[in-house]
Amino acid sequence: MRALVQRVTRASVTVDREVVGAIEPGLCVLVGVTHTDTGAEADRLADKVWNLRVFADEQGAMNRSSADVGAEVLVVSQFTLYGDTRRGRRPSWVSAARPDDAEPTIDRFVAALRDAGATVATGRFRADMQVELVNDGPVTLLLEVDAPAS
Repeated sequence: MRALVQRVTRASVTVDREVVGAIEPGLCVLVGVTHTDTGAEADRLADKVWNLRVFADEQGAMNRSSADVGAEVLVVSQFTLYGDTRRGRRPSWVSAARPDDAEPTIDRFVAALRDAGATVATGRFRADMQVELVNDGPVTLLLEVDAPAS
């Protein structure tokens, strides 16, 4: 699984002119799923996101996590994180999981964040979404967790 994590002052997702998810200060997390991802990867990635230290402490250093400051999280499914652009000009999507496989994994990721104590808003799976955000810093990180080796 991959997550593009952005620290934001605010973020929202709109579908068909309706805001379906919005947060104030926190993290906007675009999440992609590949074929080998399971609930275990979703749980590990959620823990990593929730405990990622990207918020300032009293000295201004990034030493606090969403768990520490109670930051909200906006989760948006994003199959294009697995787009392969190494050849040609058209991205290949072969590494992205099929929607029927990805959706339960994204749902598990959201559930794991909520179980950890996060206030989570989401986009709408399989919808054409417009995402608006104000990146704070800017702080943008790419996180990845892989299936354990057999």
